[in-house]
Amino acid sequence: MLGAEAADLLDAPGGARDRQLLRGAALRVYEFHQGFAFVEAEADGYTGYLDTAALAPAVQPAPNASVACRETLVWEAPNARSMARSRLSFGAGVHVLEEAKGWARCDIGHIPANHLNIGRRPQTDPVEVAERLLGMPYLWGANGAGGIDCSGLVQLACHACGIACPGDSDMQAAELGQALPESARLQRGDLLFWKGHVAWVSGPDQILHANGYSMNVAYEGLSAAMARMDDAVIARRRL
Repeated sequence: MLGAEAADLLDAPGGARDRQLLRGAALRVYEFHQGFAFVEAEADGYTGYLDTAALAPAVQPAPNASVACRETLVWEAPNARSMARSRLSFGAGVHVLEEAKGWARCDIGHIPANHLNIGRRPQTDPVEVAERLLGMPYLWGANGAGGIDCSGLVQLACHACGIACPGDSDMQAAELGQALPESARLQRGDLLFWKGHVAWVSGPDQILHANGYSMNVAYEGLSAAMARMDDAVIARRRL
């Protein structure tokens, strides 16, 4: 399990980021090499290297709650004036020991209870989940710690709703939901894919995506986006 707030999943020891893992992510560890562990993320089968310091101790309790807002802090005491010791992103997992007076005492400190999805209940609207990250900076390969990319936004929202989802947009285009014919009328929650890019349909002639044009998670008019992009839509999927 990942014990750090977040960790980059690298293509080689000390290499480039392929994806990103958040605290509480379940992992299979296959080998250790030069201070790095070669791991597989159980949620999507993604493999890569991460710093061994990011791994949780073997006795770490399994998460029973996850961060439900864009980000939260972990306080030393259940008091807004106490010191904050760390920062967690949407979807990060913690183990709640007890709730009292609006605070959750967790394995790593205290978090406002309304910042958590205690019991990790599946959400029902992936677009609403993605909307919680509006304005987050675009960061290629990231899943919400310091930034996020297009496929990370789709994966994070799907996982919050209990929907299995791979990490890369090409795999998402092949595996998520059902293919839509070009004649089908788009509706909220549909996914549009371009070469190397994916966006949620969030409303009539509107998409929501993490993109390198505005460099953040943003709404954009679908007609304007299609006029701006050089590549045509290559897939339309409905969950």
